[in-house]
Amino acid sequence: MANAAPHPPGDGEPPRSGQWMTIVSWALFIIVLLSFMLNAPADSYQNVSYTEIKQMIRSGEARQALLEDHAITIDTSETGDEAPQKYRAVTPSQGDPELLPLLEAQDVEITAQAPKGTSLLSYFLPWILILALYFWFQRRMMGQIGDGFGQGAVGNLFSGRFSKPSTSTKRTTFADVAGQDQAKKEVAELVEFLREPERFQKVGAEVPHGVLLMGPPGTGKTLMAKALAGEADVPFFSTSGSEFIEVFVGVGAGRVRKMFEAARKAAPAVIFIDELDSIGRTRGTGLGGGHDEREQTLNQILAELDGFDGKEAVVVLAATNRPDVLDPALLRPGRFDRHVTLNLPDRAARKAILDIHARDLPLDDPGNLDDIAGGTPGFSGADLKNLLNEAAINAARRSAGSITAQDLQEARDKVLMGTVRTLAIQPEEKHRLSVHEAGHTIAAYFTPEADPLYKVTIIPRGQSLGGTHMLEREEHHTLSESYLRAQLIILLAGRAAEKKLLGTVSSGADDDIRRATALARSMVARWGMNDDLGPVDLSQSQDHPFLGQSIAQPREHADATAAQVDDEVMKLLKRAEKAATDIITAHERGMRVLIRELEAIEVLNFEQIEACLSSGGKETPRLPETVSCTETT
Repeated sequence: MANAAPHPPGDGEPPRSGQWMTIVSWALFIIVLLSFMLNAPADSYQNVSYTEIKQMIRSGEARQALLEDHAITIDTSETGDEAPQKYRAVTPSQGDPELLPLLEAQDVEITAQAPKGTSLLSYFLPWILILALYFWFQRRMMGQIGDGFGQGAVGNLFSGRFSKPSTSTKRTTFADVAGQDQAKKEVAELVEFLREPERFQKVGAEVPHGVLLMGPPGTGKTLMAKALAGEADVPFFSTSGSEFIEVFVGVGAGRVRKMFEAARKAAPAVIFIDELDSIGRTRGTGLGGGHDEREQTLNQILAELDGFDGKEAVVVLAATNRPDVLDPALLRPGRFDRHVTLNLPDRAARKAILDIHARDLPLDDPGNLDDIAGGTPGFSGADLKNLLNEAAINAARRSAGSITAQDLQEARDKVLMGTVRTLAIQPEEKHRLSVHEAGHTIAAYFTPEADPLYKVTIIPRGQSLGGTHMLEREEHHTLSESYLRAQLIILLAGRAAEKKLLGTVSSGADDDIRRATALARSMVARWGMNDDLGPVDLSQSQDHPFLGQSIAQPREHADATAAQVDDEVMKLLKRAEKAATDIITAHERGMRVLIRELEAIEVLNFEQIEACLSSGGKETPRLPETVSCTETT
């Protein structure tokens, strides 16, 4: 929370400590300035060398002389001159025995000044000023945390940084949440509890105070929490788990207490803790042991959750995309015992999400959202919102008044594949890239279990130099063995095409090999898709988030079994590569036509791919370049 702006005290109100510091600082500055002014000589003079001073005395120009500890000032002005003419020089520290006789010989009036004493004020004043400035800057730094010492700086340090409820913002309701119907049903009963807690208390019912929202990033966990508070029309306290962590031990626990106290006072209310995994990780894990501040904060959250007496209408929601790392104490009954999962939206849910985010957008044809919903499998709600924003940016860049289907498709490719990069690709490398992508394309086209082709391109986007893109025929919730084997064939077909048509392979298959190896190992060691090994979990790594537990956890199978897993993975990959080679050999003529057109046009959509491959391998005339890169999308 921002600190309140300071205001001058009213009549009878004593100045605050911060104002006292300002007054003292200005007073010290004025004292130092006055001291310099008092010590400065009253008369003006011209500084010259000691030799020039003696020469003026010898020539008889000097009328008066003022002798100081280490300086001499002479006055050469004649009687009646309006402005005195004075000259000053520093005398030698060794002394000059000729000076006084010379002055007396020239009949110069001599005046001596008593030595100046050093006062305690002039000695301590610079140190006082330095200390005052130090404390002033120290106070300004502490002012970033609080308004004053004790009750201000230290007090606000423990008060926490959570958003206080505000009535000026637009209220979010369940109507703003699309694609999560099951999750909305699970939290809907909490709305009735917050609206009428007495109705539940009358019959002794206790609605769960802790609700854990789980799901991938961007699925709307924070939006769901806001919608719950908006539907119930209650104050919404939100914070992030990382906000509780500070350098000082005990600060996080103090912030937790303050936030729960504020929510209890404002009850009925909703508390939302985002990124719960950043503070609620399993205690006492890792190579370096635990984290005292984080564990004390977690203990305080557990204590606050246990402190509800059943009559307090306060619901605590927390969000995480890593429920596997949470401490078991958080998930036991009485705490976060209700778990609500928010999944990635299916096609119908994606269409509903697009409709919500496109309400205020000038779409050329709202029916285009149906095609986008079907062509964005695996997109989260945040991804879809970003897609529409990119489409709006494309339209604005063209100075158009509406968003067209072309803008939507280009935005989809940008979100899915990345921004188009301009690279100087040599003809030989472009040909190899075309062969590689044509291999993926022909394997996907002639493999019945594969997803339908969408497009193939050799235009660099994001981190890739090209890509063969397919759209899911339907939403996959489980993956069959035939579908997975088809994916292996498609992944290795690019390398197989290079080896078959060019005689050598390149590093362009690096990502394909990595993905194919990981998929084959999962098929053999995790999913039991090997007859010799059977349905046994033989995965070498449990993918545990804590390095200490991962190292300490022993392998539960013999070395010979691990070697057999490796052998079966290699066999599976080699069979997939052979199947890809067979497909390329059987359709080599049509593939060469595809390669030629891909080099010429660089982007081919499904209709163009089909025109190249459905002719049975006959040489077809070059496809007309009627579409550009953006138009093919």
